[in-house]
Amino acid sequence: MPDTYAIDHYENFPVASLLLPKAMRRPVAIVYRYARTADDFADEGDLSPAERLTLLNGYLAELDGLQAGREPQHTLFRDLRDQVINPHQVPLQLFRDLVDAFAQDVVKTRFADFGEVMQYCRRSANPVGRIVLHLAGRASVKNLAWSDGICAALQLINFWQDVAIDWQKDRVYLPQDELARFGVSEAQIAEGRVDDNWRALMAFQVDRTRRMLRSGSPLGMALPGRLGLEIRLTALGGDAILRKIEQAGYDVFRHRPKLTARDWPMLLLRAVFPKAIRS
Repeated sequence: MPDTYAIDHYENFPVASLLLPKAMRRPVAIVYRYARTADDFADEGDLSPAERLTLLNGYLAELDGLQAGREPQHTLFRDLRDQVINPHQVPLQLFRDLVDAFAQDVVKTRFADFGEVMQYCRRSANPVGRIVLHLAGRASVKNLAWSDGICAALQLINFWQDVAIDWQKDRVYLPQDELARFGVSEAQIAEGRVDDNWRALMAFQVDRTRRMLRSGSPLGMALPGRLGLEIRLTALGGDAILRKIEQAGYDVFRHRPKLTARDWPMLLLRAVFPKAIRS
C-alpha cells in the first residue's frame, strides 16, 4: 500500500470549501483524502476485485492499529489520528463504515429494495456528515439525524444523475423491486430508453429523495456561521440537481444533470438569505 495517496480530484471536495471555518478545513481535507482514496481503490484503474479488497483491508488494518494504540505505518493515518480522531473524539467506526461501503461496491452491484440502498447510504454517505459534526463539536442526536437525511439524499441524487455512468460499471442502484413495479427492465437502462414507465420511476425517486433532503434541511439553520451556510448551500445544490432531472424529462442518459457556474450565484444568495428568498 503506497505511503502517498494524492489524487488530482481532491480539490473538488465541496465540504472543504472556503465557506468552512478555517480551523475545520485541514481536518476535513484529511477526512476527504481518506474517503476519496478508499473509494478510488474500489472504483478506479484495472485492479482485480481481490486486489481492490486487499487495499481496502489495508485501511481497516490501519484503523485496527489506531484502536490498539500502535503507530500508523502511513502518513495519512498519522494525520487522521493526530488532527481528526484524537483531538475531536471522532468514533473510529465511522471510518470503518466508509471502507465497508467501498468494499461492498467491489462485490455487490444490485439492490433488492430501497432498504438495501439505504443501508449502503448509511455507510457510504452518512459517516461523512457525522464526522464533520464531530469536528465542529455539534454532534447532538438531533443534528446527527438531520445530517443523515441530507447525506443519504445527496448519495441518492448522485445515483439518479449517474444511472448511465453506473451502468457502464455494471452497477444498478435503482432498487430491483421498484424497477419491476414500474415496468422498467435493465435492458431499457442499457438502451437509455426514456418512456412513460421510466419517467414514472424516476419521478418517484426524485420525490422521495427531495422529501428526505428537506427533512434534514433544518440542520443548515441550526448550525452557526459558515458551517450552517455551507450546509444550506450543499442542500440547495442537491435540490437544484433534482430540479434539473425533472426539467430534462428524467432523461439522465443524454442530459446528465449537474451544477454549472451560472447556478452558483443564486444558490449562494438563497443560502445567505434563506428566509428572504423562496423558490
